[in-house]
Amino acid sequence: MLGWAVVFFIIALIAGVMGFGGIAGAAAGMAKILFFVFLVFLLISVFVHLTRGRGPRI
Repeated sequence: MLGWAVVFFIIALIAGVMGFGGIAGAAAGMAKILFFVFLVFLLISVFVHLTRGRGPRI
């Protein structure tokens, strides 16, 4: 997911340099949304990892 955010960010940069403001804005918006979704999943993953702890030692 982070990879897709980077791809949309690069598309936004290229489109902005070439003068396509609408496409650049849309791509930047998608990159922002995907980045925040990635952050939410990362925080959920870290929280689950910390609360599960270790299993019983045998």
